[in-house]
Amino acid sequence: MNELLHQNKTFEKVLYPGKPIKGREFEDCVFKNCDFSNGDFSQNRFTDCQFVGCNLAMLKLNRSTLNNVTFKECKLTGISFGETEEFLFTVRFEGCLLDYASFLKRKMPKTQFLNTSLKNAVFEQATLTKAVFDNTDLAGAVFERTQLNEADLVTAYNYTIDPEVNSIRKARFSQSGLSGLLSKYDIRIE
Repeated sequence: MNELLHQNKTFEKVLYPGKPIKGREFEDCVFKNCDFSNGDFSQNRFTDCQFVGCNLAMLKLNRSTLNNVTFKECKLTGISFGETEEFLFTVRFEGCLLDYASFLKRKMPKTQFLNTSLKNAVFEQATLTKAVFDNTDLAGAVFERTQLNEADLVTAYNYTIDPEVNSIRKARFSQSGLSGLLSKYDIRIE
């Protein structure tokens, strides 16, 4: 990975925990079963890439570009996505562990979180218009001044969202999820 530009490559079982890979560009690349945990991917550009079965826990992404990047069955705990470049930020998560991740002030409309754990994740001031949280665990996730207009949370669970401090116009929730919208009122729903 010493080259500056990587196109149409597959990186499989690369074990590089705790090390920096900076200033690189990856286009149409696939990363399979790699370990980059506690590493530093600052100032990299990822376009049309896939990460499958990778350990990316605590990875630093300062000023990196994530443009149409898919994460499948990856461990992404503790990552601060709010430090990535805002321009062209488009990601998709499927079967991932995103506990303690931060999406602070991140604009990510239509983002899909499928079968994902987002326990204690931070979505403060994020834009999640038309986002999909399908079978997603949001226990302890922080939503404050978050745009959730037209978002789909029908199969999401364990969330607490205050409608008075978040925008939830036309968002979709299940009946069983109503308690997560009313929890601050300390009422019982039976």
